[in-house]
Parts: sequence; structure tokens; C-alpha cells
Amino acid sequence: MSVPEVLRRLLTAPGPSGYEQAPAAVFREACAEFAEVSQDTVGSTVARVKGTGDGPLLAIVGHIDEIGLIVHHIDDEGYLWFTPVGGWDPVVLVGQRLEIATRNGRVPGVVGKKPIHLMGDEDRRKVPELKHLHIDIGAEDGDDARSRVRVGDVAVIAGEPVEFPNDRVVSRSMDNRLGCYVAYEAARLVAEAGDAPGDVCALAVAQEEITFAGARTSAFSLEPDLVVVVDVTFATDAPDTNEKEVGRHRFGTGPVLGRGSTLDPLVFELVHAAGEAEGIPFTIAASARSTGTDADAFHAARAGIPSAVVSIPLRYMHSPVEMVQLDDVQNAARLIAAFARRLEPGVSFER
Repeated sequence: MSVPEVLRRLLTAPGPSGYEQAPAAVFREACAEFAEVSQDTVGSTVARVKGTGDGPLLAIVGHIDEIGLIVHHIDDEGYLWFTPVGGWDPVVLVGQRLEIATRNGRVPGVVGKKPIHLMGDEDRRKVPELKHLHIDIGAEDGDDARSRVRVGDVAVIAGEPVEFPNDRVVSRSMDNRLGCYVAYEAARLVAEAGDAPGDVCALAVAQEEITFAGARTSAFSLEPDLVVVVDVTFATDAPDTNEKEVGRHRFGTGPVLGRGSTLDPLVFELVHAAGEAEGIPFTIAASARSTGTDADAFHAARAGIPSAVVSIPLRYMHSPVEMVQLDDVQNAARLIAAFARRLEPGVSFER
């Protein structure tokens, strides 16, 4: 299976938290073919597929932002110093090529540090710290650098998606353009079937990696009756992953259904039943507290919104080589679409 074109366009559009305009535009354009599309001042998008009756309003939510870097200082030698946007392992950044988004277009850069040849033995044994890394754009001096880049410009790691054997793909920004793609694809499948009892909305929400702002505001502006949050989780067939701690969620075993203290038990059972009825493979992950996803914002918003989490197994999270198996992605969309089409009017989530 090759990378679907909508997913490829989402993956290659740079958009760190708070600067999601480019991938949001891709999402809106794709959804406009089958849904009513709107956007807000935070940067979130809603694509609504009308239902056939008065069934509950379902929101299927992915977050459109990715982790990145923001320039906070440009020195007189022309080097850029940065702050992380979202959670980075500094080791991942060393030696990476970047794309910096500026008012005049994309500027290439590289993340630099002192070469190993110039380090003492003690420094070689240390893990690099972000404060010791810089961005080099090839500037002659500070004035040259400041003419090309401004403080507050953001950057992402450069690179195109790469297709691997066995239906696997590597790219940056899988977390969480995958969730947005699944929301898009599930809503498209619902629109194609044309028989969902209630309205189904695909959401691409902003700023999950830093504040959950898009989820918090969308809970009020949209007022959904229930929410399915789509995100990524750790594929447990990667080395040094302890399945006794995180469960077994390997490539090819389908989406992962969250079950736990902050997630609605009835929504879980309905999603579970839809997967079984359709013969879609899935696994289950337990959470005793927060989920680390937008569900943490939705479930406690307003008077409480019944929430579920459907995750996609992913290797090498928060890196430029995030890897996924595409049939897990498609099965997540199929499962959520099947669930949406079974949501009958009058269902109560009181407990």
C-alpha cells in the first residue's frame, strides 16, 4: 500500500504547535469534498457530515500540530538559538537538517554542535543538552542572519515520507497527522455510506503538544455529545519495550482502544462492539489516570463529554523517523466509521 495522497500532504506540511496553518489548510481542502468545513481563531478545523436523523453529535479528533523549534535569539556571528516546541530528545536533534518558516518562505538550516574531535573524554560521555545546540543557516554574520530569519520563526526537521517494505512508512509529524488523517478518512467513509444517525464531525485541533488549547476550545464551540480522540501510541515490537508495562500493541494488530479511569465505559464498549462486528483487529490499552491525549481536555470540559481514545501503534515517537504500518491506520478509520454508523438516537451516557 502506498502512502495515501492526503496523508502525504499532511505529513509534509510544516506546522508546529501554534503555527499549524499549512497542515490545517491541507485538512480543510481534503474534507471540503464531502463535508461542511469551518475553522476558528485558535487554528482548529471542523468538517461536519450531516446525519440522517437526531442521533448524537460525534466528534472524531486528531491534533494537527507537530513538535518543532522556535528561534529565541540570533547572535552576532549569525547562529540561531532555539527553544523546543513540544517534547524533544536532544540526541534526536543533533545533525538534523531543518526547514525554517519565515515571512519570505522556507529557509534551510542545520542543527550544529561541537564536533566529537574537539571534545574531551568527559564531554564525549555526556548527553547533549538543548542549550548547547544551535542552528546554522550559512549566514555571514548576525545582520545577514537577521535579514533572513526573525526571532519567533519556527522550524521542523526536513524530509519526505519514505515507504518501507511490509506496508510501513517513515516520516516526521506522524504524531499526529495520522490522527487527523484517520478523522478525515472515517468521516469520508461515513459520508460515503450516508447512513449515520447523527452528525459526524472530523476535527483537526491545534496545540495539543503544548496546551490542549484546540481541544479545550472546540469542546465549547462545537458542543459534541461524545468524542473519539485519535492519536499514536508506542508500538511494542520495537527493541527495549516492556510489554509487561505497556501491553502488547504490535504492528499489524490494528488500532489500540483506550480503556481507563478518564474514558467513558459505554463509549469503549460501543467501539469495541463495532470492531468485533466488522472483524477489524484491535488491541486494548489501560490507563489509570490521564491518557496524554486531547481526551484529557474533552472529558472534563463543559459538563463532561464522554470520551474514547483510539490509537495507532508507532515506532520512534517524537523523531523524524516515526514509523507506522498503513493497515493499522486504515483499520482505525474503518473501526471509527463503523462505530459512528451504529450510534442510535437516544443513547444515554449517564452513569
